Amino acid sequence: MKKAKGTVFKYGDNVDTDVIIPARYLNSSDPAELALHCMEDIDREFIGKVKQGDLIVAEKNFGCGSSREHAPIAIKAAGVSCVIAETFARIFYRNAINIGLPIIECPEASRGIEAGDEVEVDFDTGIITNVTRGTSFQGQAFPEFMQKIIASEGLINYINSK
Repeated sequence: MKKAKGTVFKYGDNVDTDVIIPARYLNSSDPAELALHCMEDIDREFIGKVKQGDLIVAEKNFGCGSSREHAPIAIKAAGVSCVIAETFARIFYRNAINIGLPIIECPEASRGIEAGDEVEVDFDTGIITNVTRGTSFQGQAFPEFMQKIIASEGLINYINSK
């Protein structure tokens, strides 16, 4: 599969879907429109600073709250190549895979990576390398079927390609 490499935006515990994409923007399902408001209630500067390929690293329970698919869509459309967290809310985890947003649970990486670090993720091996600090962490590699869904840019595209 591929790798992700970029600069890290770091957040704490319980980043819920309401701060990932505030409810006031849910009248749109356009990924580009959602991306413009991604993370604005927790990090006003995020959308002005995020670049294609950057990563989000968070602590416990990332994506908790309502089950809206808009949250991972906004993150992916903003250019984020991967989200690493200590743990994810289960519905967010599934929604992220369904729309083709790579996510990895790795408590050690969550604790060993800071905002602004340059990080690389190898999806085949699950190895997360903090290039800035010269450290590596073993995350969970993506099972082959999940890699195919992500490579297809989501579950619907994957099913349609069959």
